[in-house]
Amino acid sequence: MESLWGAGYLSPGGPEETLRLAKPLGLDADTTLLLLGGGIGGPAETIASAFGTSIESFFADPELATIAEKRRGDHLTASRVRVESWNPECPEFRRKSANHAMALEALRGAPAAQVVCSLASALRPHGRIVLTEMVSDAPTPAADREFAAWCRLDDRSPNLPQANAVTAALAEQHFDVQVIEDLSDRHVSATLAGWRGAVKEMAAGPKLPPAAAGIFVTEAELWLLRVRLMRRFGFRLLRWYAIGAA
Repeated sequence: MESLWGAGYLSPGGPEETLRLAKPLGLDADTTLLLLGGGIGGPAETIASAFGTSIESFFADPELATIAEKRRGDHLTASRVRVESWNPECPEFRRKSANHAMALEALRGAPAAQVVCSLASALRPHGRIVLTEMVSDAPTPAADREFAAWCRLDDRSPNLPQANAVTAALAEQHFDVQVIEDLSDRHVSATLAGWRGAVKEMAAGPKLPPAAAGIFVTEAELWLLRVRLMRRFGFRLLRWYAIGAA
């Protein structure tokens, strides 16, 4: 998958999009970041390298956490990154342990209010949050076969949040929501560009072993379904930027 999205990444955008998302947080060597949805370590390494920030990168998937921890030592930023585990259904983070937080499509069906509440308790006064999430403005089409297939392939709950539920969750925790940005077009473009590049390389290079080819076919189905569902049902990938109270 890294041949599609970049080293340490399991979704489109890569380092460029990670830095774009992180920029409003005003990170530097004196700040700490709580990170959810960190691929297999790519976003944490990108941010730590660019800003010198100390990062706690939390993983809900034990297998991804193991890979990220093994790779952490290969980077010059190893001393600035810690790999931790978390449970989206029962999120708990150390109180006031970080200056800021990023949650990159980390809900995956978990209640937005519960996760945002836990993030709020983990942040120090005036902490900032950048949160990205796929949302549906209408009830999710649970009976639709393509939607069910996408949820299965992406190992996610069918309960996509609505945008106003995420905004309300932030407001309830006394965050001032300053930006809500629709990333959908950027996301679709990055997705299709990644696949065009991969197909071009496969056409020019040696034939893939059967196991690797099977993985590519499954991944292609996942991402093409994602794009198709965004167009069919109006699913959107949104970014929230919010600043906490004193």
